[in-house]
Order: sequence, then structure tokens, then C-alpha cells
Amino acid sequence: MFPSNKYLAALSSLVVFTVLFVFLTPPSFSLLSFGRVPIIHEIHDFKSSKQNIWADLSDLEFNDVLKFLYSRPNGLNLTKGVAATPSDNRILLVEALTPNKSDSLQYLDKTSEPPPRWARVTISQAATEKNTATLIDYMVGPLPVDDTTQLLPLDFCYNSGRNYARNPIPNIEGFLHWVVDSVEEVSDITQDLLEGLPIGANRSDANSLMPIPRISVVEDGRMVVWLQFYRTGQKSDALSILPQGLYAKLDASDSDTGEWEILQWYYNGILYNSTAMFRAAWHSPGFEKVLPNIDGDWTDIEDYSQGPPGREKPPPVMVQSTGPRYDIDRNQRFVSWMGFEFYVAFSQSTGISLFDIKFKNERIIYELGMQEALAHYAGSDPTQGAQYFLDTFFSMGVRMFELVPGYDCPAYATYLSTSYHAGDTTLTNKNNICLFEYTADHALQRHTTAHSVTISRSQYLVLRSVSTVGNYDYTIDYLFYLDGTIEVKVRASGFIFGAFYGSSDAIKLTKANEYGYRIHDAVSSSMHDHVINFKADLDIAGTTNTLVRVGIEPTTVSYNWEHADRASRNTMHLVNTPINEETGLDWPGNSGAVYIVLNNASTNAWGEKRGYRITPGTGMGTPPHLTILNSTSLGKAAEWAGRDLWVVKHKDTEPRSASPVNFIEPQSPLIDFAKFVDGEAIVQEDLVIYFNLGAHHIAHSGDIPNTLMHTSASSVMFTPHNFHDRDPSREAVQGVKLELGERGHKPRYFGGRYAEGVTLNLTDLEPNLERYQAVRHDVTDLSFNKSFMGV
Repeated sequence: MFPSNKYLAALSSLVVFTVLFVFLTPPSFSLLSFGRVPIIHEIHDFKSSKQNIWADLSDLEFNDVLKFLYSRPNGLNLTKGVAATPSDNRILLVEALTPNKSDSLQYLDKTSEPPPRWARVTISQAATEKNTATLIDYMVGPLPVDDTTQLLPLDFCYNSGRNYARNPIPNIEGFLHWVVDSVEEVSDITQDLLEGLPIGANRSDANSLMPIPRISVVEDGRMVVWLQFYRTGQKSDALSILPQGLYAKLDASDSDTGEWEILQWYYNGILYNSTAMFRAAWHSPGFEKVLPNIDGDWTDIEDYSQGPPGREKPPPVMVQSTGPRYDIDRNQRFVSWMGFEFYVAFSQSTGISLFDIKFKNERIIYELGMQEALAHYAGSDPTQGAQYFLDTFFSMGVRMFELVPGYDCPAYATYLSTSYHAGDTTLTNKNNICLFEYTADHALQRHTTAHSVTISRSQYLVLRSVSTVGNYDYTIDYLFYLDGTIEVKVRASGFIFGAFYGSSDAIKLTKANEYGYRIHDAVSSSMHDHVINFKADLDIAGTTNTLVRVGIEPTTVSYNWEHADRASRNTMHLVNTPINEETGLDWPGNSGAVYIVLNNASTNAWGEKRGYRITPGTGMGTPPHLTILNSTSLGKAAEWAGRDLWVVKHKDTEPRSASPVNFIEPQSPLIDFAKFVDGEAIVQEDLVIYFNLGAHHIAHSGDIPNTLMHTSASSVMFTPHNFHDRDPSREAVQGVKLELGERGHKPRYFGGRYAEGVTLNLTDLEPNLERYQAVRHDVTDLSFNKSFMGV
């Protein structure tokens, strides 16, 4: 008997929320005020000289495309959103197709018109007798719709030769029905072994159990699903650290759920080849049980107790009393600050991207943005032993929820919103991006002489968002420094994805601490790699660039000024080696080399080639790459994860390193990054750098309840290298020269300074969070997506 719709909906809400695939929708910019700002808070009227050609479709364009798709003959046989069933073809998304760089530069740098507007459309095509269910990409344009507008396959950007991916579970509702019914049959066993009942009719207590699938699409087309039971974590939303030691293997290959079956059960290190065998063993004398993983106060994030002395006092906070020093053109989503200029775009799958980043009127980076976020686990059980996630599958842009002013960002920040088109509707996440200037806790520059001290404050601009993907919250920052440096930084927090810790000798199949550490009664940490891929399309003094490795190496040299009895001297020197072909690179040990993108045809006043250095930034050490070689689970879905950074020649046909649906087609991905690196010459060519951030996360007891951001930060910097004739920050900094003297000290200030006191409101220090606007957050767990799978 099927469970009630109420409880199926509860199961669906935990298992499948997200809208899948690449979405590029620009944010709608707005100032947000949580209480009156006492001094200057308005940004003066400011206009970009160019149109934001990466902006998403307007409402008019979106509705025009919908009308075109539904009313023109096109063979798609579409059913409108609310009326569509898993057996119907339906629109999943409509968005602007990002213009090619070659077309964009003609507009940005010359006098041509903006590139023609095209829409990208993703269709969920239902299964037929001859074809499996698929997800298909089309392009519609040019826009606005007229007699020349066409519907064409969108395949130029996918090197698989396809514009579609197989939909492994087109009827997710049927899948959930089947799973719920199947685990109901063993509810007496779960009550005994796990002290809980599978979620279903009239079962909503804290000990309810949720079977969570780990999908494995094998090469012959069979879809095998391992289900692991989790306690629902209703107390603190801590499902991911409440795994239970019971697993079921499901063959869901057939489109008819009546042909599905549970093949095996796994418990306490023993594999049972049928439900009947598992039940018989459970009834047998001497059947050994392991301690279940029970929720409790140990999963609480909040501690409302008194705490150590001093906790009762409010901490210091940053204030901005004279208004922002940056400008925004809200209509064009264009930002200007201290010589920097850039456009902001937004993707439903990847979040924020920046375009046409300039410093002092020279383009430094054409495009900078996240491509994919991989988390790959290891362990000895059927879940951890093969588990990985490609998080753009779960729509990291959509999961950018409203930020908390005064906590995520300073109270004085400018808060921005994003809108996106999904199916037939437009949705908005309010106040989910913040922009602010900040003063570092250290000086940018200082120098002391016998009679003076000169010191400069260090300010930087931050564009920030937070994507909550299941158990993790990723804070993604783009930072801009006064000398022209650009930094990309990721910090992670949230619940780890724990492994079940068995107390029985039968389950201790691995060496002690081989995959993690015991962190509570029945849960272990699970080692995993985070590898988060970004694209940086650099244009240093033009589009023709060369990547050079500058090695810092020991050497032995003879100098003519040496003493006669010393034949040579052991020292060090720089070794410049151009990178001649597309390749992958790793950060050198001991920081023994730097990578510089430079233009051989452009020099500074001193005759040195102008460039930008690529270097690990202010995170926890050097950013890593994936440890696992030739991952069995991952297949070819994330070949970019195997090295720290890559350099390839720009091509309009290679706009992204990954597709979200690579997650469900890992052996035959829509985009295979390995094909990008095909030995082409790259000296004085238009170069693209793909670089990885992340961590080898060896979680421990300090990750309970949540991982801390200062222990999980990772960043890369792009910093000028002979690009200017001298340090350009001197023109923009605020500082003082303090001249010392016995008759008194004379401070001489440069840059603006406070000449009088200011009056602060309480909301300048502690924003009124009762004005937070989101009613609920559509947080996804890490399973299949209900909307995208065609329900």
C-alpha cells in the first residue's frame, strides 16, 4: 500500500528538491536596509558605458520564448508545467545563452553592436517505446522572436557530440513510492536493529529512518542503487552525521518499477543475497547486532549556556559611517572600486561569475567563475566506498539563500538579489549576494626610520555568496586589493558526511583510522577530497599571452669578483621556462616556482614583460587536487580534478570545464575535460587557466557538530608581476607619515580620514534580523531532483 501523500511529500522534501543543470541568470541588484543608516548610505547615480551582455533574459524575452515554444510547430510536443506528468515532455529551464568571447570582444573593444541574444532551453523528454527518457538542450534565437528565430540543437559547447543526457529516474515519484514500500517490509527488522521505523505513514518522530540512495550507473546501462538508512536528524537537521549500519542494493534498470528488486542487504560486515536470507539470519540464534547511531544533544550547533567569562559582552564590529566608496550600476550589474571595474552574472548551477574585470582601464580577466565542485569520499562500506558528488547537479546558484546581515557580511554591506527562470516561472532569492569594503587587521605597508614611521591601512573589496548544498555551506568570495590583486576564496562549514562506526568485530574490516576517526558512539569521520574548479580567462595587456614557470632553484656559480682560492659559490637563481603546450600543472614543493601569465609583446617602463602571477592565496596551505587516481566511481566526469591547475587555448566551443549532468553520465560525460588538453601550442595565444580550490578533509572530533571555516579555507591569487612601473596602491591607500621630534610628533595623512565623531544606531551594530525576508530555504539533500526528473 502506498504511503499517504503527506508523508511521501515529506520524503520527497528530504530526498529531492533541486533543479538540475547549468543556469546563468543575472541578479537583480538592490540596496537592503535593516534599520536606518545614520550617515551617508546612498550610492550616487552611476552608469556603465556598456551593456551587460551576459545578463539573463528579461521577463519580456522569457515570455516571448515560452510563447514561441508552445505555439510554433517544432515537434517537441510540450505539456505546460503544472499539467505535466513523468510521461510528458516539459520545459525545465529557459535562460540566456552566454555569448561567445569572440563576439563579446567585438562589442567591448570596438564599435560593433552587442552580440545577438539567444536563449538556451532544456527539455525533459519522456521515455517512449523506442527511446529512454532524456534531458535535451536547444538554443532559440535570435531574440526578440521574429520570423528569423530558430530552434536548434545546442551542441557546439559539448565535446561529446551530443546535446542530451539520459535521465536515469524520470519518474522520481514512482521511485520514492517503491523505496518506501520496500523498506516498509523490513520495518520490524529496522525497529529491532536501528531502534526506528522507516519514514512513512504516521511516522514523523526523531527516530524515523530515511533510506538515502547512492546511484551507480554502470557501463552496460544497468542502474544500481545502494540505499543506506539514516536517522532523519529532525532535532538539528543533522541527517548526514546520523548514518545507520544497514544498506540495501536495488536494481532499478527497468523503466517498469514492477521489475525492480532488492538484490542484497549489507549489515555488520556481512552481505546477504536476498531479503529472505537477511530475515532468516536476523531470526537465527547468535545474530549479532551493532550499536545504532542515535540523535541527541551532541548534534546541536547552538549552545545557549553562559559560556566562559566575556561571552556576555558583544564583540567588536566593523562600521561604515560615510557611505560606500564603490559604485554600482544596478541595471547593468556593474561595479567600480579604486580602479577596478567588472560585471556580475549569475548561473543557477554555479552561482556568481565575473566578466570584463579591469584595473586602471586595462582588462585583466575576461571571465572568472566557478565551474564545478567535487566531493569524493573513501571508506569500506557500500556508501562511503564509492560516494562522490558533483554539486552543480544540485544547483549551487539556486541554493544561494538570503544572507544574514551582521554575520555573513557587515551590516553596512550592499545586499543583492538573484532571479532565475525555471520551467514556466520566474523565481527570486532575495539578498543572497553581498558587496562590501573591509579594512584588514594588518597594515598594507609600513616602514620605520630613525625619525619617522609610515604606515598604510589595507582595504579590500569583497563580493560574497553562500551556497548550501545538502550538508555543506560554501562561502565563495571574490576579493579585490588596492595593488590590482584579485583573489578567489572558498570556505566550507556545515555537517560532515559521516560513516557508520560499528562496534562489532565483524565490521572492523580495515586498519585502525584508515579512512577516518571515531567521533561519537556510532559514527566515524569519513575522509574526502573537496576539489572546486574555477575558470580564469586572463587577458594580460591583450589576448595574446604566454604562461611561464619561474623556478627558484639552487645553483653553483663562479664569479670574477670571488677570492682567488674560491672557485665557485653555492647560491640560487631564477629559471624561466615557457609552457609551450596545453597541459596540467601542480603547485611545486617548497613553493619552489611561480606561474606567470605575461604578454611577450608588452613591457613596462623598465623593459620587463608585463604579467600576472598565479599563486596560492590566504587559505589553509596550498590548494589540493584529487588524491584518487582513475576513480572507479567518477569515471571521466571530472578530469580537471587530477591536477592543481591547467592551461589551455581559449575556444568558443569550450566555454565550461564541466556539465552538471556529468554526475549522471560519468563514463560518457557531456563534457570530457581531458579532450580540452590536446597538445596545442599556447605561446602568445589566448589562454584560459582552470584552477582548483578545496581541501583534503580529514575530519575529526572538532568537526562535530560543524566544520569551522578558518580550518577549511582555500584560495588562489592573481597578483601583478611587473605589470605596473611601481606599486599602484600608493595612489589609493589611506595612511600616515608620523614624523618624530623631541618637541612633538607631526602626523601627515594621505587619503581620507575621520575629522569628527559619528553617531551610530543600534542597527549599525546589531541588524534587526526580524526583517529577514525568507520564509523557508529550499535546501536539498544530495539525491535526485524532483523538478528536474519531470514530476
